[in-house]
Amino acid sequence: MSIGEFPSRSESRPASPAGAGPESRPGAGPDSRPEAPPPPAVRLPVLPDSDLAQYRAELTAAGARVLIGSVVDMAGVARAKTVPVRRAGDFHRAGMGASPTWNVFCIDNTIAFTEQLGVVGDLRLRADLEAVRAVGGGYAWAPAELFGQDGDPSPQCARGRLRAVLAETAAAGLTAKVGHELEFTLTDADGGALPERRWQPYGLGPVLERDGFVADLTDALEEVGVGVEQVHAEFGCGQFEVSLSPADPLASADRVVLARLVIGRVTRGYGLLASFSPLPFGGGAGNGAHLHLSWERDGVPLLSGGDGPRGLTAEGAAALGGIVAGLPGTLAVFGGSVLSPARLAPGRWSGAFACWGLENREAAVRLAAAGRGTPHGANVEVKCGDPSANVYLATATALGLALDGVARDMPLPPEVRVDPAADPSAVRLPATQGAVLDAFEDSATARGILGEPIVAATLAVRRYEQRTYGEVPVDDLAERFRFAWSS
Repeated sequence: MSIGEFPSRSESRPASPAGAGPESRPGAGPDSRPEAPPPPAVRLPVLPDSDLAQYRAELTAAGARVLIGSVVDMAGVARAKTVPVRRAGDFHRAGMGASPTWNVFCIDNTIAFTEQLGVVGDLRLRADLEAVRAVGGGYAWAPAELFGQDGDPSPQCARGRLRAVLAETAAAGLTAKVGHELEFTLTDADGGALPERRWQPYGLGPVLERDGFVADLTDALEEVGVGVEQVHAEFGCGQFEVSLSPADPLASADRVVLARLVIGRVTRGYGLLASFSPLPFGGGAGNGAHLHLSWERDGVPLLSGGDGPRGLTAEGAAALGGIVAGLPGTLAVFGGSVLSPARLAPGRWSGAFACWGLENREAAVRLAAAGRGTPHGANVEVKCGDPSANVYLATATALGLALDGVARDMPLPPEVRVDPAADPSAVRLPATQGAVLDAFEDSATARGILGEPIVAATLAVRRYEQRTYGEVPVDDLAERFRFAWSS
């Protein structure tokens, strides 16, 4: 029960594959099939008093005085409650109160009220102490989940939805691993751009220029149990990327939230700020949030050792086919903010085309085949996401699309072996926020994976952005929302 490492989690229950069944709405695209209700949520278990006492003792011994419990809302913003460590057990068992409108807060702090989410009602944030971490400075952090006053899981809980998708995956006899890449852009203490005169993309100089920053950041991440695969200077001035080690999908998503918290604290210690905006500066480089996924059945990988294209097994090919076919209708989950379309464009290595290819960095789905250069084995990278996404919903959607592909034996389209912009068969992902949201609203696949309450809340938040800021110049949007997704 050490607080230094994330535990592995495995939950299973009988369930049908995510989104099984055809769409109810004709002409809605490749995911056309009738809508099916999502499976029930998987309840966060209540720990025994002895475990709660041990967690409190460990946190106190680690110097933690207060416990932060956070959720991620539909706008991709982390929201939190804080209690004294002595109340950690209450935070876990009963939870801390919050308005249902937490699910429809917007990036400018407006509330996108709906008929279901208004001023009446209450939610409880329950902290998952099995994932708690002491993070220094007197603080501990744990991911939280949303529940009603009656103790039932909230249908808008993003972390709970991911747990349900993982239960479906286990019921289908599959196990998954997920790794994340985090891109962020450093600014000065006032939010201004750093000088460009010494920045070299992927250069040695930027890593060494700010004495100790990369080393301190790596140490801080490793100390809280976030495995770091690599860190490097990215293309944009002041931009870095941290690749996190693959893990169980729920733990992996938790680590993204924790890593962003740690990155924010370390950068502030250097008199800097970290932006996780999809486009921190107009005309500059965008920040991505890429997911790497792999699957096994009975210990046998699905993405290698088969007789399909690039060594894919039949199920591996179907999983890729499900992701490629489902991305246009679910892009709102991966990159649905008002700034996302400015990043997701051809020529930016952002994955603007719904296609796949071996090591094709312009494809939305990039296959990394098994070999000496892939120590964790073959995996697929979903490249079209950015940090404005809710990481739990993005992970759940990617896994759900793959599971749906396997369940329906989805055909894999031909590989794109060139720049997709030069291949007429490559499907361009929706290029405006309005088109992204229209496709999402039309997608029964999205509803089958996420459920109507999450889809409706996401649409409420993102439609507000579209109405309010859709005509605002990108430079102005970048300035206003540079730190909307920072911790």
